[in-house]
Amino acid sequence: MRLILAVFLVLTAAAAQASDRYVQYYYPAISSEEVFDRIIIDVPPANKEVRVRFISAMTRSQLDAPETPRFVAFVKGAESDTLIMTALDDEIFKTLYRARAQMAQLTANMRGTEYFRNMNLDVVGTFYDMLQIMQFNELIITDGETWSHKVTFARN
Repeated sequence: MRLILAVFLVLTAAAAQASDRYVQYYYPAISSEEVFDRIIIDVPPANKEVRVRFISAMTRSQLDAPETPRFVAFVKGAESDTLIMTALDDEIFKTLYRARAQMAQLTANMRGTEYFRNMNLDVVGTFYDMLQIMQFNELIITDGETWSHKVTFARN
């Protein structure tokens, strides 16, 4: 009976990993997770084009800056609804706390946008809210070596 249970547990874990085809290709196995379920405004559905353009603009901004980018952001999935952010050095996402600090800095950048000002989100909105508004399903943040953190965005 123990052998059957052990085999079942191993197969269940393998199936869970197999369901995420990006694990071990773009990032290490997910080591922590959270659900972001705050919905602060009701907006028309976003589409793949909106998500791709957003990440393209974010990447262009990084490449136009005088300093070398410290992380890369890219989208995956048939609908480009998985955002992956991978550290390019050993310090920026060294810990989940440092990664969250980077998300806070991105929040400051979002609050300065015309969109956030026009939607009255410039004081309360966060980077996660922006991803929620654009209908990303998930965000994976990783140091690209030892850990990955998954944020799942709930829908109303």
